Amino acid sequence: MSDNIVGKFHGRDWLTIQEWSQEDLQTLIDAAIKIKKLQKERNPHDYLLRQTLFMIFFNRSLRTRNSFEAGMTQMGGHAHFLSPQDVYRPALPDDEEAYTSERISDVARVLARMGDAIAIRIYGSHAKWIYGRGHRILREFAKWSDIPIINMEDDVYHPCQAMADMQAIQEHTPKVQGKKFVMSWAYSPSTKKPLAVPQSGVLMGTKWGMDVVLAHPKGFELDPKILEMCEKNVAQYGGSFEITNDIEEAFAGAHFVYPKCWTSKHHIPPIAPAEDWEGCQKLFDANKNWIADAAKMDLGVKDVKYMHCLPADRGFEVTDEVLDGKWSIAFDEAENRLHSQKAIMAAIMGRP
Repeated sequence: MSDNIVGKFHGRDWLTIQEWSQEDLQTLIDAAIKIKKLQKERNPHDYLLRQTLFMIFFNRSLRTRNSFEAGMTQMGGHAHFLSPQDVYRPALPDDEEAYTSERISDVARVLARMGDAIAIRIYGSHAKWIYGRGHRILREFAKWSDIPIINMEDDVYHPCQAMADMQAIQEHTPKVQGKKFVMSWAYSPSTKKPLAVPQSGVLMGTKWGMDVVLAHPKGFELDPKILEMCEKNVAQYGGSFEITNDIEEAFAGAHFVYPKCWTSKHHIPPIAPAEDWEGCQKLFDANKNWIADAAKMDLGVKDVKYMHCLPADRGFEVTDEVLDGKWSIAFDEAENRLHSQKAIMAAIMGRP
């Protein structure tokens, strides 16, 4: 592989895919596919030799932490795991947490003098269940840091997952424009799931000119600003974008389906005055039929593919038959977290 991906976007933050052009995103995916081949062949690619990535995990992770740590090691660098429990908790200027926190402005400037990028994962209770607060924290880091900030998932966006998803789609269907991509809500007993994956998923599909269908029961609407971005993507890249409250209608003729649970933003601040998990649970329990099973998969095209970011709630979001069966590319997506993130890190952390 040519090393021209190294440093190609040196110094840029990785916060959302919407801030990147389709051309630049495709450059990263092409590089990820080549890096994947290099890794499988055990060919060295020390693109980030002796470089350091600081990782701040407010939320637990299996795929994200291990893919970033392994990726840095495979490219000759090192990833530092930073638990907010073990350091002063980075705080926004308006936080009132004296003696237990340190301003983000200070944390960002200190780490920027010691390493080459800062990666952050924060959503849910760690963002006080105030929708958008997690993303605001990442923006505050980006404001003060002289090195790239990488979004490992916040409460609005999950750009790393979106890139792994698109890489998997292209590996199975090289020509993706015009293919029907369904991002669907699916039932889970757990109501406390962020909106980041579905929102980045619909942005991804419309960014590549797919025919994107967003399916969910009433009460699970996504952020109106995200929906506006999808419409703008359609105007720029082609394809289509529509919303339905009928899961079977959505699955009909689909090439890719992505049934994933997310919470109702109507039951958390700032839309709701306070968290209302009891009301949210009632809304969830009224829609237990939203599950990916063989009957629904058969509504798609002959070689329809099932997608999920994992972990999937087996028996609720999806049946074992689907997740483990002929339809599933969920584990391709999981593997691609490693390769796509290596491409992103090489591009923004590498020195041209």
